[in-house]
Amino acid sequence: MGSSENRKQALKAIWDAAIAAVSGAQAVENAIAADTPYQPDMIIAVGKAAVGMCRGAMNCQTGSCEAIIVTKHEHADEELRSRERMTLIESGHPIPDRHSLQAGSLLLDKVSTMSQDSRLLMLVSGGASALAEALPEGMSLADLQSITDEMISTGKTIGEINSRRKGTSLIKDGKLLQHFPGAEIRVYAISDVEGDSISTIGSGIGDCHRVRGKANSTVIASNQIARDKAAEAAVSLGYEIRHNDESLFGDVYELARAIGPELRDAAPGVYIWGGEPTIILPDNPGKGGRNQSLALALSEYLSGSNNISLLVAGTDGTDGPTSAAGGLVDGDTFADPEAARQALQQANAGTYLEQQASLFVTGPTNTNVMDLAIAIVD
Repeated sequence: MGSSENRKQALKAIWDAAIAAVSGAQAVENAIAADTPYQPDMIIAVGKAAVGMCRGAMNCQTGSCEAIIVTKHEHADEELRSRERMTLIESGHPIPDRHSLQAGSLLLDKVSTMSQDSRLLMLVSGGASALAEALPEGMSLADLQSITDEMISTGKTIGEINSRRKGTSLIKDGKLLQHFPGAEIRVYAISDVEGDSISTIGSGIGDCHRVRGKANSTVIASNQIARDKAAEAAVSLGYEIRHNDESLFGDVYELARAIGPELRDAAPGVYIWGGEPTIILPDNPGKGGRNQSLALALSEYLSGSNNISLLVAGTDGTDGPTSAAGGLVDGDTFADPEAARQALQQANAGTYLEQQASLFVTGPTNTNVMDLAIAIVD
């Protein structure tokens, strides 16, 4: 039987392989290589993976062009920022801020003033909904922030949240690209939504259905690709894959009650789940996101076991309003049941996991294909 430390190292290796397979730069380079030649006059990259995606596109260009990157605070690349004809905006996520409105205004202005023979390359990834926005007259930033906070804290799914955003946004649901007067648009998207629909990723900011000219959109990275690469990496380490599907949807505590007992009695091997759980937050929530809460809730079912380790994390490297991606737990994590249960009730799983040295911190990953839960049973 392997040690907990060996299992955790294996989980990290499996995670790294999954993330590398869907990295923004690599996914874009692969897509461009597989597509017909295309020399854009402008590149627009929006989302948590925007920096990596833009770098991948620029690596493949034979000529120079203007580029705009809109990404989350602290996700910027200083080398890219210094390049000529490059505009980089960092804005708020998951709650939009004034920079989000600046970004939305800039995108509308740039897209609508391109020439009639121009070509646009649009790179979209998860987080775009909050990172760039343009509001109708009569709706303020405070209104948007209040609506967003209410949807997040009451456990709405990303599909429900994005559907509501479309109704008020001036750039979502294909409305931004509707203003493009040029010859051709090509959209590459990294999916952070169930079903991988362009109309849902980033609330449809890269949706081409309103475009009058030539347009084409392609999903170039997804949770399935990440999970399949995770499975491949696990097999290379000598493990048998017992479970691999995209079923990590619903309330984190309901998921814990469903997965926990099965995992505790599971046969040896690797178990992989993908998706995006939801969580209903109490008033004045503590520190931690849905992945940290799910990891801690599941650790109760592993309590006392010496043959199971589990990683639950967001593929973008952040979990809720924290700098941790999630939690890496085992049979010893739920060592203080009273404190652990209190942390779960207060949505403060991050604080407890940090005290147990069970936080999983990666930094920005330059991708975003929802969340992964990976368990090793020896």
